[in-house]
Amino acid sequence: MASKGALIKLVVEAGKAAPAPPVGPALGSKGVKAIDFCKEFNARTAHYIQGTPIPVIIKVKPDRTFTFDMKTPSTSWLIMKAAGIEKGGNGTITLKHVWEIANIKSKDNRFKNVDKQSIVGSIISTANVCGVNVVM
Repeated sequence: MASKGALIKLVVEAGKAAPAPPVGPALGSKGVKAIDFCKEFNARTAHYIQGTPIPVIIKVKPDRTFTFDMKTPSTSWLIMKAAGIEKGGNGTITLKHVWEIANIKSKDNRFKNVDKQSIVGSIISTANVCGVNVVM
């Protein structure tokens, strides 16, 4: 029976991928050289603010080559960053912030066929859960 490869899901800080945990052990266990992933990931995230948490899905093929897809940072992280807080609660963002976050999230594959207004509604709901108020 032929091996189909593997999927690895990680959250890696933009520009800071290194062969240390969690990247090194996750890739090493699948026979992939972590440094190869790190170089490519860091180059592809060079335009992000360093340290931005980027969800990444790495597809390891049976021949140990790999490809990876990056997603946008989590909605809650974007909301808290816009509110200037590190943890949920006692923050405020404006509708302008919400639209800016919606523009970022709309670039994610899973939101390609979702209208912007629905994304905005989802962001406002997430803000409420995070304890962040949305004001005009």
